Amino acid sequence: MAQAADDTRRTRTHPAVGSRIVGEQDIVVIGSQSILGSFTDSQLPDPAIASIEADLAFLDDPDNTKADKVDGAIGEDSQFHATFGYYGQRVSVTTAMLPAGWRDRVVVFDNADTRPGRGLCLDPRDLVVSKLAAGREKSFEFGAALLRAGLIDADVLSARRNLGHGATSTTSRR
Repeated sequence: MAQAADDTRRTRTHPAVGSRIVGEQDIVVIGSQSILGSFTDSQLPDPAIASIEADLAFLDDPDNTKADKVDGAIGEDSQFHATFGYYGQRVSVTTAMLPAGWRDRVVVFDNADTRPGRGLCLDPRDLVVSKLAAGREKSFEFGAALLRAGLIDADVLSARRNLGHGATSTTSRR
C-alpha cells in the first residue's frame, strides 16, 4: 500500500467521520474522489476534482450495514452535505469493476485530519480502469483528462484491464 500525499482538500474523503460513525478504521474510497489520495489539487485537471460525492465502502460489510449508516449520516442532502458542500455516497466494494490485485495497490490516506480513520483510495490506474468499465460519458472524460495531464499511462491501463476483475469477497485484510 502506498502512502498518500498530503493536501487540505484530502479531508473530502472524510474517513474520520465514517470511522466514528461505524467504529471501523479503514474506509475504501471507490469513486473519482479516490484520485485525491494520489495527487494534490494543483496536479489534477478540473474534471478530476469536479465531483461533490465521495463513494465510500468497507472491506468487511457483506450486508452494507456500515455503508448504510454512513449514507444516512453524511449522505446527499444531509446536514454534513449542507455544511461542507460534498457528501458520502454508500457503495459496496462489489459495486465497481476493479482489476485483479486492486487491494494490494490501494493508496492509504492517513493524516491528523482523517484519524481515527484511514482512507483506502484506489490506485489511479485501477480507478480509471474501473470508471471506463462503467462506460459513462463522465467516466471517459475523467480518464481522458488524467491521460492528457500525464498522470496515468495508457499502457498501464491496458495491462490492468487485461488482468480481469478482482474477487468480490469483502473479507478485510489486516
